[in-house]
Amino acid sequence: MQELACGALQKMRTELSDKVSYFLPVGEQEVAMNELIGKPIRLHYQGAINCTHCGRKTNKSFSQGYCYPCFKSLPQCDQCIVKPELCHFHEGSCRDESWGEQFCFQDHYVYLANSSGVKVGITRGTQIPTRWMDQGAVQALPIFKVATRLQSGKVERLLGEHVADKTNWRKMLKNEVESLDLTETRDLLFEKCQAGLIALENEFGLQAIQRLPEAEQIEINYPVLNYPQKVTSFNFDKTPDVSGVLQGIKGQYLILDTGVINMRKFTAYQVMISA
Repeated sequence: MQELACGALQKMRTELSDKVSYFLPVGEQEVAMNELIGKPIRLHYQGAINCTHCGRKTNKSFSQGYCYPCFKSLPQCDQCIVKPELCHFHEGSCRDESWGEQFCFQDHYVYLANSSGVKVGITRGTQIPTRWMDQGAVQALPIFKVATRLQSGKVERLLGEHVADKTNWRKMLKNEVESLDLTETRDLLFEKCQAGLIALENEFGLQAIQRLPEAEQIEINYPVLNYPQKVTSFNFDKTPDVSGVLQGIKGQYLILDTGVINMRKFTAYQVMISA
């Protein structure tokens, strides 16, 4: 096999086309992964993890690529990133107010996606459609545009009383996904959550929480030759050498004939890739 790149992993970059195009950043290089589908590849973890923020060596990666001190101090690792309805900026306790002003006070979208069944989620406007491709969604539909991350979290929590907010990653990888009419689901949610939505609109204003009844559902196709019938996942901490024929890519997973591996999970791991 020929070495293609060596260095710290980052999550795969995606481009939306007829089928999603994937590019894997490894150190200073970027590997065009679609070109490797159908070919044998090898990923070798070299036993080192360097924090994506400060660069220090760490025995364990926290929050996908950070050392423990950064995990405990950086705003992008705070609990409100996972649960935006817990945003505490207004309490004056944000870990970094300038960061919060830049990332949390910008347009966010609440969306429906179909990765393993319908789910509700949120993302910054700049992350559409990247967020959906990272989740392995085959269909997606933005349904609200909101002014802040806190507001998006409150809308998501309200809708989450009626639809899931998690993806069944095994079903997603096995492609056990039925085609859905997300516009129909959206309209049903608007009806079921009408009282709660009106309350949020009254609290934050109609301009802050805007419904998107005219948005169109998009379809996403992934470069996969064969989906696994049984999902076996690799973990670099237990198996530093991962090899097999690359069958396809979906979400942030490489699908090999020997198992699957979530590349985003191993952000900051020092890895060599060969093919």
